[in-house]
Amino acid sequence: MSTMPPLLEKKILGSLLFTESFDAIVEEARENKYLVADILKDLIKNKYVSPMVFNEEKGEYQTSFMYDSDNMHAYHYQMTAKGLKFLGQKF
Repeated sequence: MSTMPPLLEKKILGSLLFTESFDAIVEEARENKYLVADILKDLIKNKYVSPMVFNEEKGEYQTSFMYDSDNMHAYHYQMTAKGLKFLGQKF
């Protein structure tokens, strides 16, 4: 995690109970998209968030184990169980 207090991380995680697009996350966080992208990448690295891709055949989002960090708009994102546990921690 970042060295600053995890307020923005928790704000982003709080918006990911359901699968959300990158633009929706930026809009809800009301922060610079580059800052949101950096924090989101860190959350993914720490396994608090999973990148998701839409499976046309099944008509649902599925976890993508690989993602292009230079193209954050190509994916949707959802909080993991580990992220939910982090969200519940007090600081």
